[in-house]
Amino acid sequence: MSDIESVLHENRVFPPSEAFVAHANVPGMAAYRELCAKAGKDYAGFWGKLAHDNILWKKQFTKTLDDSNAPFYKWFEDGELNVSYNCLDRHLESKPHKTALIFEADNGQVTKVSYKELYHKVCQFANGLKKLGVEKGDRVLIYLPMSVEAVVAMQACARIGAIHSVVFGGFSAKSVQERIIDAQAKLVVTADGQYRGGREIPLKQAVDEALSLGGCESITKVVVYKRTGGEVLWNASRDLWWHDLTAGLSDECEPTYVSAEHPLFILYTSGSTGKPKGVQHSTGGYLLGAVMSMKWVFDIKSQDVFWCTADVGWVTGHTYVTYGPLAMGATEVIFEGVPTYPDAGRFWKMIQDHHVSIFYTAPTAIRSLIKAGGDLPHNYDLSSLRILGTVGEPINPEAWMWYYNTVGGGRCPVVDTWWQTETGGHMISPLPGAMPLKPGSCTLPLPGIDAAVVDEAAHEVELGKGGFLVIRKPWPAMIRNIWGDPERYKKSYYPEEFKGYYLAGDGANRDMDGYFWIVGRIDDVLNVSGHRLGTMEIESALVANPLVAEAAVVGRPHDVKGEAVVAFVVLKQSRPTGDKAKQISSQLKAWVAQEIGSIAKPEEIRFGDNLPKTRSGKIMRRLLRSLAKGEAITQDVTTLENPGILDQLKDAN
Repeated sequence: MSDIESVLHENRVFPPSEAFVAHANVPGMAAYRELCAKAGKDYAGFWGKLAHDNILWKKQFTKTLDDSNAPFYKWFEDGELNVSYNCLDRHLESKPHKTALIFEADNGQVTKVSYKELYHKVCQFANGLKKLGVEKGDRVLIYLPMSVEAVVAMQACARIGAIHSVVFGGFSAKSVQERIIDAQAKLVVTADGQYRGGREIPLKQAVDEALSLGGCESITKVVVYKRTGGEVLWNASRDLWWHDLTAGLSDECEPTYVSAEHPLFILYTSGSTGKPKGVQHSTGGYLLGAVMSMKWVFDIKSQDVFWCTADVGWVTGHTYVTYGPLAMGATEVIFEGVPTYPDAGRFWKMIQDHHVSIFYTAPTAIRSLIKAGGDLPHNYDLSSLRILGTVGEPINPEAWMWYYNTVGGGRCPVVDTWWQTETGGHMISPLPGAMPLKPGSCTLPLPGIDAAVVDEAAHEVELGKGGFLVIRKPWPAMIRNIWGDPERYKKSYYPEEFKGYYLAGDGANRDMDGYFWIVGRIDDVLNVSGHRLGTMEIESALVANPLVAEAAVVGRPHDVKGEAVVAFVVLKQSRPTGDKAKQISSQLKAWVAQEIGSIAKPEEIRFGDNLPKTRSGKIMRRLLRSLAKGEAITQDVTTLENPGILDQLKDAN
């Protein structure tokens, strides 16, 4: 791969304020460099000390890193611990009545749960799982809405050493079936339904359908949480209500202590092509990654109110909803609904009402909220905020500036976090009290993370050049395996040509200050007339135009150029048609040529009222690639929030 060309020029820099630095967990660049130097001097010792100091162990580990069977690394293997104990029991003496969870339902109803109350709920449900014969090492599939019960179910599995596999509540019955079969799950925990945007959406129905598709003989019971009270089909020999299962059971449950390498969970990637990959995470190393990133990246303090908007069906909801905040004894918000219901001020009202101090969401949500009402945050008191964060994809600089100025009032650092399902927690991100920020850059690796940008021969490229993002050393929170498929694990993440480095699958470059800029997935890098261009940079240029709310760029084959740039654009005004569409299309093409250069100018622009997104807000670029090529859509579109949008985007404007 020749260098990915960086065509985005961003010169704005925002250093942390002196007041913020003074109270930060990592105060200033000197403190950050000191941590990095310690890791550089004694890598295993660095992580070993952090694990010793930040995690409660039933049995202390004697060996930190075992790399004798790379890439199947082991961390703290002979140590024993329990994740639920580290998230709940450890706080019972010091803060039993502190609010752990603030749950806001779709209709605005608020429920608060203290650490002591959460502990008892988890223990009681753990006893229910044991009553149904769930044992250490068994797999439990969880298919629940965003709720207190979702956290309880995950923590209860961790408490008894069962391995949970959470499936996002927007996924189809076929997705549920595939995951049950691959994990050989013993039990499903679901709900009758969920509420989203004022609508009641069935959930158990999808589980019933999944089980009817066949191959799910491993399932012995389906536990159903009554959320909506809607009608459900009932199989009396298999189904039972959550409240009936737990009635009369003890609300105390001794934790099951496991090896640090015992699998905590399996989380399946969406499986856009072929069989879904079951990313397997460990217990000890994963928990350490969650705790340290809460301390370093979110600068967590005892008085903070933390809100990560991600669903528990994604890794972000595992690490920064169910495990990280609770291990730190934080108060956190959990939200059932969508950001635009009953209106586009919902997020801002919730920040105001719950005095949220750390807010973590996706660039897609930010861009859609700009479109829905860019001035709306001014109508709310957001003075409680002190840190903003983004996750899921690179954030374009103009959306970053709006977030920083309009939501954060120009005083809240924006932590633009790069990480993956496979990495377990943050890898490259600003530490808010240390690093000067650059809009659109995830800045520098966390202490102890050896990230680099390399060419096809795995040689590090010069600053200012682009290439493949790799991690050169193992780290505690890393993926341990693909469930049941070690060969696929090695082939996917440690291909031979990369000399034992973890291949992230993202293209990146580093600027002259050493800051990392993610330019999109390797398969989202376009080769236009011999120039390799990252799609994110073209998208950023489009969104910088005052007419544009959102843009997604893909490539399609071109006889002359190799690939042509096709842009799917959502305007801040209604979707144009006819001559108006042609006029705006010409205008935007000229804009990109001016911003980046004519080589990046889209060959074609298609306008839509929206872009095809999953219910979590992720743009389905593989569908856009098919549309750009004029191919029939054969992939599963049941996970889309808005499948009807595909017809709108089929034809060029």
